[in-house]
Parts: sequence; C-alpha cells; structure tokens
Amino acid sequence: MTPPQAQAKTRTAAARALDFSTGLLILALALALFWSSSLRAEEETIVSHGYSFYGELTYPKDFNHFNYVNPDAPKGGEISLSFVGTLDSMNPYNGKGRAHLFSVFHYESLLGSAPSQVSLPADVYSEYYCLLCESVEYPKGREWVIFRMRPEARFSDGTPVTAHDVVFSHNLILDQGLRSFREAVKKRIPKVEAIDDHTVKFYFADGISRRSLIEQVGNTTVWQKKWFDETGNRLDETWIETPPGSGPYVIESVDLTRRIVLKRNPDYWGKDLPINVGRNNFDRIRLEIFGDDTAAFEGFKAGEYTFRSEGDSRKWATGYDFPKVDQGHVVKKPLPDGSPPVPTGIVFNLGKDVLKDRRVREAIALAFNFEWTNESLQYGLFSQRSSFSQGTPIEAKGKPEGLELELLQSLGDLVPPEMLTEDVRQPHTSNAARVFDRRNARRAMQLLDEAGYTIGDNGTRADAAGTPLKLNFLLSGSSSATGKAVMENFVANVRKLGIDITLEIVDPAQYTSRERDRDYDLVYDQYAAFLGTGTGLPQFYGSEAAEFSLFNPAGLASPLVDAIIDESLQVLTREDEKAAVMALDRALRHEFFMIPLWYNPDHWVAYYDQYEHPEFIPPYALGHLDFWWYNQDKADALRDAGALR
Repeated sequence: MTPPQAQAKTRTAAARALDFSTGLLILALALALFWSSSLRAEEETIVSHGYSFYGELTYPKDFNHFNYVNPDAPKGGEISLSFVGTLDSMNPYNGKGRAHLFSVFHYESLLGSAPSQVSLPADVYSEYYCLLCESVEYPKGREWVIFRMRPEARFSDGTPVTAHDVVFSHNLILDQGLRSFREAVKKRIPKVEAIDDHTVKFYFADGISRRSLIEQVGNTTVWQKKWFDETGNRLDETWIETPPGSGPYVIESVDLTRRIVLKRNPDYWGKDLPINVGRNNFDRIRLEIFGDDTAAFEGFKAGEYTFRSEGDSRKWATGYDFPKVDQGHVVKKPLPDGSPPVPTGIVFNLGKDVLKDRRVREAIALAFNFEWTNESLQYGLFSQRSSFSQGTPIEAKGKPEGLELELLQSLGDLVPPEMLTEDVRQPHTSNAARVFDRRNARRAMQLLDEAGYTIGDNGTRADAAGTPLKLNFLLSGSSSATGKAVMENFVANVRKLGIDITLEIVDPAQYTSRERDRDYDLVYDQYAAFLGTGTGLPQFYGSEAAEFSLFNPAGLASPLVDAIIDESLQVLTREDEKAAVMALDRALRHEFFMIPLWYNPDHWVAYYDQYEHPEFIPPYALGHLDFWWYNQDKADALRDAGALR
C-alpha cells in the first residue's frame, strides 16, 4: 500500500470513528433530551390549597375566611334540636341499625366538609379546600394525587393524625364498608400509600374518568387506626362508643333513647385555620329524641330544645300561634334555599314484576292529586316537583336542543325517539276541587285494562291467570300527621282503581330494616339531587349496584341512564357538563320510577331568639350548626322573661 493510500485509509477510518462517536453523542443527547422532557412532564404537577376539577378556585391561597361567615362571631352557648324516631347506633357507615348525623360530627377529612358532610364552602359549587391537608398535588392527567398533611393535626385524644391513618381509613372502607361504595372505590383506586408520616398518595386506575376522584379520596372520613387496633371494632358492626375524631366537636354524652350531646373541643387543633374562621361557634350542640312529631313540637313550645326546621305545612301555617311567638321570644321565618330540593316521592320497587309494566306505574301515579293535596291539606304552601335538579340551571326543560340534543343523538338507539322530539316529562295535572280527578281516574282505568288487569266480580283487579293486583306501600311512623293524611288519601284513590293496596305504617326501626331489604312495593323515600356530575351518580342511579345499593330504592337499572352518566364523567368543560346532567335529568324523568311530590323553595325555621346568622345565607347551606352564633344578652333576656329555663 502506497503512503497516500495508507493515509486515505487512515483518514477514512478516523472519519468513520468520528461519525460513530458523533452518532453516539447525538443519540445520547437525544436520550438526555427525551428523559429530561419526560421528567419535566412528570414534574409538571399542579400544587394548590384546594381542588376544583376545572382548576378554578374562588378563594385564593391567602384567604382569611369564607365570604358568608361572620369572622367576629362570638363563641359560646348552646343550640338544641330534635329527632323523631328511634336510634340504635353511632356508626352510620355499615348499613346496619340507625344512626344520627351527630355520630359523624367529630370526624374530619383531608378536604374540608361542613357538619352536614357537604363540602365547603357553601357559597360555591364543586370547590374543595384543604383541612387536614395543607396542599394537594396532582398531574394534569390526574393519574394520582398527593396530599401533604398538616403536622399539627391531632385527634381529640392528642395523638397526631397521620398519613397512616388515612391509608388505614381508605382500606377499612374497602374491606368493611357499604358494598355499593366499596366496590365502586376498588375499581377506581387500586393503590394508596403513605410516603411518610404526613404525605399520602392515591393512585387512580387507567382508562377511567378522572371526574370526582380527587374530591372522593379527599372527602373520605379519617379514623384513628390506633382505636380500631386496640378495641378490635369493625366498620361493619354497630357501635355506641366511637373512635376519637379530629374535628371541632367531641361527643360529651350518648343516650340513644333520650339525647346526644356534643361539646366544642377547646383544644381543637384547627380552630384558627381560615377554613374554620367564623364557624363552629356553639359550645354545645344537643339533640333531643322524641317518639313522634307531635311530642317533638310540644317539646319545642315548652323550650326543651331551641331550634326547629319545620317540614309540616299544617304546623307552619297554623301551629305557630302560641304565646312565645306572639311575644317575640320565638322567631318564625323562611330563609332562602339555593340547593335543588331533595327528590322525595313515592318510589316504585322495579324489582317487583307487576311494577315493571310502565302502564301500571302510570295508572298508580294518576291516583295522586297534587293540586287537591296542596290546597286542602298543605295550605297551598308547596310547589310540585318535576325535576331531579328542580329550579337550577341544569333542570331539563322543553325539547332537548344544542349540546344536550347532540349528546342524546350520539347515543343512538338507547334514546327513545320521543325523548328527542317531545317536551320533557312533567307530572300530570289534577282538578283541585276533587280528591280524585275523574279524567285521571278514567285514564288510569284504561291503562290497567291495557296492562291485562281487569276488574272481577269482587271489584278487584286481577291478571288473566286470576292473580289479584295486590300492593303494599311502606311508610315510616315518624312521618308527620299531614304526611300520613296525604298518603292515606293517595291509597284511597288507588283502591278506587280496583287495586288491593295496603298502607303499612311501621315504626322507624322496622321501616329502616325493610327499606334496606327492599321489602315493599311502594315506599315513601328519596334520591339524591345533583348540580353536576360525579362518581357518586352510579350508586344512586346506575345499574351496576342497582340490586343492592341503599341509595337506589327503586332498583333503577337503565342502560340509557348508565350511558349518560358515563358520558357526563368524560366531559372537560362546564358547558358540556351542564348538557350532560340536563340530559340525565330528562332521562330519569322519562324512566318514571318515582311519583314526584312537592317541594319548598325556602328553609322554614323557628328558633328561640338567642341566635344570629349572617345577613346573606349562602345558597348551599342553612348553616345553623355551622356558622350561626349565640347572643348571650338575648339568651339572658329570654330567661329573665321565663321563656327558657
């Protein structure tokens, strides 16, 4: 090889080596850039003092208090209320026995809740602010969430609230909680871990909606692991003694036949947090237990308790004419209620063969005369409810249009054609002058004939095989006298159709037991109102847990409803969410599993004139146990006048 050839070959080899080295360098740089980009993407998390699915929070990180509270509200005094019925447990989490709301007052969660277990604040919807946590961290895709907890948080016995308690509480629900709830949680949250004593991380399953996951885990009750370990108690058992909570109140005394008393914890760790300013103002909260509403009302007049939320229209119209009202010692007034009314009504058990026929349900519903009931028994004080989101911007009206129509059309054959072309279902109207509207009675008779239930010689309807059309209607004995009268008139109308129906008025404990076992054909019960979507909707209205969910007394199992709920959980804008839940309201009304009754757009309250409240009552809470307060001077004046002992 000549020298030039050797030199050329050497240069070529060097070039190849240089090219190879350059390639490795480029590859290394590319990999570095890739991993750097990946790490940056992983590090691009949102850290906040609260959570909203759309990322918007009304209150900034440095907020001092909620807008509707009185930050200077004095602490002290007592507020007392009544409960009608029987109680036998202080554990509402197991579906056994009957517990009162007071049994959960002393617990807290990572994100704050009001005493009624509704999320704070009460003036905005679907926003959540840190309580046991001091920050929430999550990636944009919401594959997980980290809560960094407040090290100063303490249970009432002085022990720290830790991430280990959070993990324990979550797993306790999965092992021993209500079946419908725990099965839903298992599918959505495959893993939770305590990163350290005050940092907890929840992982969310792939391929599911990210809606409601962070607020769900953030609002789960945090129990003390130590108490369960030491006592051996289980969540699926009935308790009287309760684990210590971390909240502003502790349980002072419990007598489930007479009263429950809560007292404010003077050593409450979170009393100075902005989320608590102007709240938790009473030193004591007392519950007096009565066997029936008549005794409870007499107890109020006598001053045995001092605050009453009235639900009986007759009492509201005529019962508050006793001297203490006339003398100004007792205040009686309506206060605005911005929440949708609870969808209460006569619920059909769709698991019963006879009630699977829509014509039978329609006929029975026609026996209810709202107009006569309202004027004759309820003093014209109520409006008839039609929607599951009555009076809100998401109430379905008229024919579907815009985004709602597009959503329904996208579901294809699941949507009955009439839902696309006809006005949303409204309750029937009746003649207020007659107990049973003749036109409705004729239509009901026709529907029953079409369903194959004809009237025999004995005046009772039966099918072609001679099986009588027989129904039972379950009602709690704790219902007001007016409520019982309404249902008795309804049942009398149903009997006029040739249906052998029995109104079973049972004591509250038996009612609760039979309600859980679905031992009824019809029941006076309720569902959950909604202002938006969430993973709780399938428990109330979905098919998956329809056979056993305590929140779905009709056993509703509708592919159409399931599909709309699924669509609602995938939306990414408020406009699409509004369209989806409006479609859900329309579909639920179309399925017709409940006879809607009435609603009151206000809170009816009466109380001894020793309490005060902010001038502005927020739309989503009355707040008498939350942000009202006690006026000592007024209380002294009541006692000096002999109005209170």
